[in-house]
Amino acid sequence: MAFAVRKQDLQRKIRVKRQANLVLFVVDASWSMAVAERMQATKGAIVSLLTDAYQRRDRVGLVVFQKNRAHLILPPTNSVQLAQRALADIPVGGKTPLAAGLALAFHVFNQDKLSHPDVLPLMILLTDGAGNVSIGSLPPQDEAHYIAMEIQMKGIKSVVINMEHASFDQGLAQRLAEKLGGPCYALSELRADVLYQTVRQQMVSS
Repeated sequence: MAFAVRKQDLQRKIRVKRQANLVLFVVDASWSMAVAERMQATKGAIVSLLTDAYQRRDRVGLVVFQKNRAHLILPPTNSVQLAQRALADIPVGGKTPLAAGLALAFHVFNQDKLSHPDVLPLMILLTDGAGNVSIGSLPPQDEAHYIAMEIQMKGIKSVVINMEHASFDQGLAQRLAEKLGGPCYALSELRADVLYQTVRQQMVSS
């Protein structure tokens, strides 16, 4: 039987590369009554993300800011064991160097981009949006907003988790989120599982 093969009859298999994420938590560890709760929820969310990260090749990191500086507690990793060791002892207390935390996060993302150009960056910022320590000549709040706009212009996706109590909220976290170009959430309960689900909803999966 005669037959003809047309161009539209031809098919080929295309392998789609799974897109990986780098989730960097940036957490206000300055002194407050809720700092222990904040860190506990963050630690739990990090471990949960790493536990199911292998299939997607995702990595997670942690920056905390307190006193007069920011610390890279956990460099980007996909190892649960490394994370658990790094998260065992985290400095807390002191003032709120918000700009320092944002600047260090920006540096981590930029450095990671050099070796992982295809990775999708996501910053999860836990803060009330109020900074009271500068790293340069600008007032603390202006400095934080300036760095936030640089982060947005770099195409880094950001989510702000508002840590201010609703009764005292002056909208600082929301304004910071606007500078970052991302949403601002006030979680009804700051628990590891709630934070984990919030992050998962923001991640690009394939």
